This record gives sequence, C-alpha cells and structure tokens, in this order.
Amino acid sequence: MKAEQRQYRTPLRTAWIPLLLVLVGCRSAPVADAESALEPGGPFPGLTDAERARFEAGRSLFDRVFRPEEGLGPLFNENQCSACHTEPASGGSGEQFAVRMTRFEAPDRCDLIPDHGGENVQSNATPLLQALGFTGRPEPPGVTERGRFFTPFLFGLGLAEAIPDEVILSREDPDDRDGDGISGRAGRTASGATGRFGRKAEHAAVADFVAGAALLEMGLTSPSQPREPVLNGAPMPAEADPVADPELDAESLARLADFVRFLAPLPRRIPEDAARQADIADGEELFTEIGCASCHTPVLETGPSPVRALDRKRARLYSDFLLHDMGPELAGACGIAASPGEYRTESLAGLGYRRRFLHDARSRSLHEAIRLHGGEAVRVRAAFETLDPVTQERLIRFLQSL
Repeated sequence: MKAEQRQYRTPLRTAWIPLLLVLVGCRSAPVADAESALEPGGPFPGLTDAERARFEAGRSLFDRVFRPEEGLGPLFNENQCSACHTEPASGGSGEQFAVRMTRFEAPDRCDLIPDHGGENVQSNATPLLQALGFTGRPEPPGVTERGRFFTPFLFGLGLAEAIPDEVILSREDPDDRDGDGISGRAGRTASGATGRFGRKAEHAAVADFVAGAALLEMGLTSPSQPREPVLNGAPMPAEADPVADPELDAESLARLADFVRFLAPLPRRIPEDAARQADIADGEELFTEIGCASCHTPVLETGPSPVRALDRKRARLYSDFLLHDMGPELAGACGIAASPGEYRTESLAGLGYRRRFLHDARSRSLHEAIRLHGGEAVRVRAAFETLDPVTQERLIRFLQSL
C-alpha cells in the first residue's frame, strides 16, 4: 500500500477478538478453504454420491414449472424457482423483484400485515381465483412502507447456514462501543432464532428460507408453511384452491433445500494479466484499509457438519450476516426485527457475475453502489470518495474478481 493511502486506514473492529477466541478455542480439526463450483450453478466438489443425487433431485424441482392443479397459487408471482433465479445459472439472479408492504411504528415495531395476507405482494392469480374477480393481491390497508427487493444469489448459502450462531453474534456491536460507526446486530426469526437469510435476516435455516419463498412467491404450502395467505382479511376461498395442503410434501421441500444447501459459491474471476492481478491485490488491501471489511467480513468459519464440503471450512462470503442501518435513502419495508433502513449485509461472493447492485438493483455500477451506502457506511463511503480515481479503480477491480 502506498504511503499516501495510509491515512484511510480504519482500525480493526474489536469484535474480531472474541471471534478469534471462539474459533481458536473450539477448533478440534484443521480448517480448509471451502471449494467453489467447477462451473456456475454446480454443486460443491467432493459431495458424496447420495448428496449429489439429492442436489440433482432438488435442481429438478427448482427448475420445474408448477401448475395450479399441483398447488400453484391461487396468488403467486412466478411458477418456478428458476424463473427468478436464473443468471448466470439456476440459483442466481434475474429480472424480477419482490414487492413488500409493511407498517412500521418507531422505534421498533414492524407489522407484517398477516391479517391481510402478509407483507409480500403477489401480482398473479390462477384462473379459478380470477373467476372470483381477483387478478392479484390488493394493497393492504394502512401501509406505511413499500420496498422493492431484487432476486438474491443463492450460491454458497449452505456455508452461511453452517456458520455457528456464536460466530455471528460475536461481531454484534449494537451500541458502537468501539466508536467506528458500525453498530451491527443480529436479525431474528419470528421464534427468536438468529437470522442470516433474507434481506432482513428473517430466516435462520435454508429449509425455512426455501419454504417461505415457495409460499410467498408461488403459493405452495408445505409442512412448515401449511396455510395459504388470507385474501382481503378473509380466508382464501375454498373453490379457488382445491389442492389439499401441504402442496409441497416434506421430502420435496427437503430436496429443494438440499439443492440450495449444496449449491457451491461461484468461481472467482481472476484475469491472467499480471498487472491486473497486482491491481486486484492492491484493491483487496484497500477493501480492509478503508473499512469495507467491517461489515463485508471476508472470511467466517463454519462449524462441524455431517456434509464434508461444509465441515469446518473458511467461507469467503464477504458478509457478517448482521443487520446494519443503510440510511434513509435506501430505506424500504421493515422486517421481523429490522427497521425500514436496516438490511442484512449482502454477501459479495459472486459479485463479478452481477449486473445490478444493492438490494433493489437501483445501481448498475459498483462506483454508484458504494456512493449510495449511507447510515453506518458513511465513513467508509467518505474514505472511498477521497481516493483518487486510479486507486478507486483498483478497489473496483478487486470487487469484480469476487
């Protein structure tokens, strides 16, 4: 790092100290780097034959087009998982958005409007529901926030699930005791478990995340989500939904969850040119130097797992999986334990494969995405903006290599 750049150094968060103590004190076996997919959309290398078979069975369900006579709807957004998660492969992103509407009462009460069908807005209806006069989900009364959420990458979520709660919780600093401007806190599920999935960190496990998406996006009930959302404050008309619940049985849900769980991180995009590799290395230093790593933690370690690919691995996901306030400009709908302006730190793994950025895809460039960071990220944004354009480009090249 050049001498003139040293002024941008941000001290390491003191939360690293308990994290390191946890990892060193609990380690009973060597920790290796988690492997990436051999090609986008592939499983972890080294899965057993049985695990690979479940991955393939889950992928078949993930790509399957569901029909109303199989339980699709009556309200839904898409008829298959991969309709939204398609780029650069199944499990990736797409062009679709989820729209959420909520009621928020300061300082911390979020109403997800369950009496009017929940916060997720479905734009399509099955023919049976249309025959009853409904073409989509009406807007619930009393909405105070609206949020638009871009389809997230699913690559590497099995690693995120395998990170022990105590590792995530060790990085909390809700009162900003170290004075670095970062005050992350863990998201919570409805039952109080430590959340790590969803834009608002409202899911703790891959299976719950998948079941929630199946219900809210496709109207498919399951053993953990057995009831259709209400319509205009009343139960869904029986004649609009003749398929018996649950519409996804436990085994189908488990296979879908295993597809997501075994979906490996995308391979990094490192150019062969030596000069560009040097720029990427400089950019990686800058990433920590100006404070990006305070939230986008480069590496967290997974705990013991019966799946060898997930067992005690260094997961390079570039997230602390905590909620952070991103400021009023990025605020949208609230979450179970998140205010409108709080979001779970986005994983930057696979960033080089993306064409849109931020939770609502409002940005098409990484420069703009960084400059839109507010709230707790103000200091880091200011540090980035004081860098000269050539130095900024080194940081961008590092991000594009992920």
